[in-house]
Amino acid sequence: MAQDASSANYLHESAYADDRVQILNDCNTFGIFSRSGDIFPGARKAQGIFHEDTRYINHLELRLENLPFILLSSNIKEENEILSVDLTNPKLKLKSGTVVPEETLHVRRSQIVMAEKFHERIELENYGDITHTVKLSILINGDFSDIFEVRGAKRAKRGTLNKPEVRGQNQLLINYTGLDNVMRTTVLTSEIDFTFDKKESILYYDLTLEPQNPVYLNFSIHFIKGEVEKEIKKPKAFHVVKEELMPDIESTKSLFPDIFSSNERFTHWINRSKTDLASLLAETPHGKYPYAGVPWYNTAFGRDGIITALQVLWVAPQVAKDVLKFLAAHQSTIEDAEADAEPGKILHETRGGEMSALNEVPFKKYYGTIDATPLFVMLAGAYYSRTGDLQTIRSIWSNIEAALEWVDKYGDLDGDGFVEYKHKAKNGLTNQGWKDSYDSIFYKDGELAEPPIALCEVQGYVFAAKIQASKMALHLGKSELFLKWKKEARQLKMDFNRAFWDKEMNCYILALDGNKKPCRVKSSNAGQVLYTGIADDSKAKLVAKSMTAEDMYSGWGVRTISSKEARYNPLSYHNGSVWPHDVAMIAAGMARYGCRLEAVKLLTGLFDASHFIQLQRLPELFCGLERREREGPTSYPVACSPQAWAVGAVFMLLEALLQIKIRPEKKEISFFKPILPDYIKFINISGLAVQKFKIDLEITNYEEEEMFSVNWKNQPPDWKLVVIK
Repeated sequence: MAQDASSANYLHESAYADDRVQILNDCNTFGIFSRSGDIFPGARKAQGIFHEDTRYINHLELRLENLPFILLSSNIKEENEILSVDLTNPKLKLKSGTVVPEETLHVRRSQIVMAEKFHERIELENYGDITHTVKLSILINGDFSDIFEVRGAKRAKRGTLNKPEVRGQNQLLINYTGLDNVMRTTVLTSEIDFTFDKKESILYYDLTLEPQNPVYLNFSIHFIKGEVEKEIKKPKAFHVVKEELMPDIESTKSLFPDIFSSNERFTHWINRSKTDLASLLAETPHGKYPYAGVPWYNTAFGRDGIITALQVLWVAPQVAKDVLKFLAAHQSTIEDAEADAEPGKILHETRGGEMSALNEVPFKKYYGTIDATPLFVMLAGAYYSRTGDLQTIRSIWSNIEAALEWVDKYGDLDGDGFVEYKHKAKNGLTNQGWKDSYDSIFYKDGELAEPPIALCEVQGYVFAAKIQASKMALHLGKSELFLKWKKEARQLKMDFNRAFWDKEMNCYILALDGNKKPCRVKSSNAGQVLYTGIADDSKAKLVAKSMTAEDMYSGWGVRTISSKEARYNPLSYHNGSVWPHDVAMIAAGMARYGCRLEAVKLLTGLFDASHFIQLQRLPELFCGLERREREGPTSYPVACSPQAWAVGAVFMLLEALLQIKIRPEKKEISFFKPILPDYIKFINISGLAVQKFKIDLEITNYEEEEMFSVNWKNQPPDWKLVVIK
């Protein structure tokens, strides 16, 4: 386990990758199941159903005559809404003396996680010619572990796990009184009556299975934080639950256009990513916010939400609007050392579990991030450029000004013009950039860097924030701020390219420490510098070349650090692994500086990787081991999946290659020297939001003729389409 008591650094005494799990998630609730649809307890397993950072169920196992079923198949439906499992029976000898041959009975489990509940329908059918009376059992328990406990945190004391309570013949309550004086309750309600063995915590159903006559069993599990109602209604029929789920799925997916390409697998990758991202969009009072990822980060993270919104801004601008509103509402207005908070600072993360409530971990509302604040301003400017929505910018303008005031007053600790960090919270993050493992920032010899630390990409974020803010200020008639921020951005770019460029490395250094000693480490952070536009043109070309060299490029993507560095470990979290969101940002930066072929290489690497990954769902990260012929990438054992900025990567990659800009100010959609890989002949985009209109684009790649054409339908009045080849 890493040494920081941080959200990203409780990594990880629990592992689930080898269990071949299936995941269902909906906002604040998610389930990690075995392929059989069961949940097995175990010290090194993260299986369970979690709600608001608490594991309400840690054991849910279906048995027949006290024997496990035989797994036939297990699939997550394409819309992510249902886990469908097919099972059959082992050879059974019943109490009556009757023998049920193996594979006589078929069991289908259908499971849904929705609206703070878990629903399951079990369908049993007897394909034999004899009626059997069997005992179906469900082993059920809840440990109510905080998510940080599941990840390996040790607690001196826990609350009280109360004895299960049976209400009538069809309801079971398991509850826990936390040290925070909050009651958390698991309520199972069954459609048909059961008996309950309190000692073994097992539900029993006596079922009569006639030949060719299916028997159905529905039950729901409700996760309640606080007081429990005296009466909880019987579970709804499964088809009703499914029907209620679909409108919300369709509504969320409608935020995105439909994208179809000539390559079936590429199309599936995009659609899978869209579905996964939709499943992570949680409803808040400020709109939908992309939760970072399941299981460890199923909550609002500032940095993750902003980068995800930037990734999908061109296709789904509403996501960016909602992210801006949410983060503006949670912007810090006070100094609080225990939360690493200062006025104007943007949220790092928020948590709802018992340990956060008790301040055993500092993440109830935590601000220990150096980059979310400039990224917030970057997103605001990018959103305005994409939509022309000045009304929203006006509504958060005070937040934008406060964020930039934080950059100058609190972010620049020593007044040298660079933004750096040094944590204050006792149990907070030591490193506060996106690579926030305790050992991710170091010198050439591998020694850990001394704070305060100025990261290279963070200076780029600040540069881009001030450029974007100056543009917004101009449109708001604030000419003094326009000139001020533009001048400061220009000066920062000159200072940055002088202080962070290393001629010997032909690359930007990772960071400067508190004494301005350089961390002469080749890292993917330098690639992200290109995304922000702070790099000099001549240096950008060298960085692009560096990012695709053998020591940085694994064959699947760009490693977080070079394989030649002292702390390189391809199996580590941040010191040699490959992160899809990182790769996408680097590719976008390459394309920005005209390095289009390098960007294609990065897209192709991740696309190839997706072929080997279940559901074509790119995980949070994978190991940075060199690509081997006819093998997929090596999995990182506790990577989140789905992870918002991982599944959002494909949209940023596609935007980078097309170089598409939607400019309401000019009433123009432009493509600047677009390029597609040879395995994609065309891309059709239907229902792309352009202000109040929805348009269709047909993009064709005539590789042999070296031609690239774009046609559109439903074009808005007075708008024009520009393709610069």
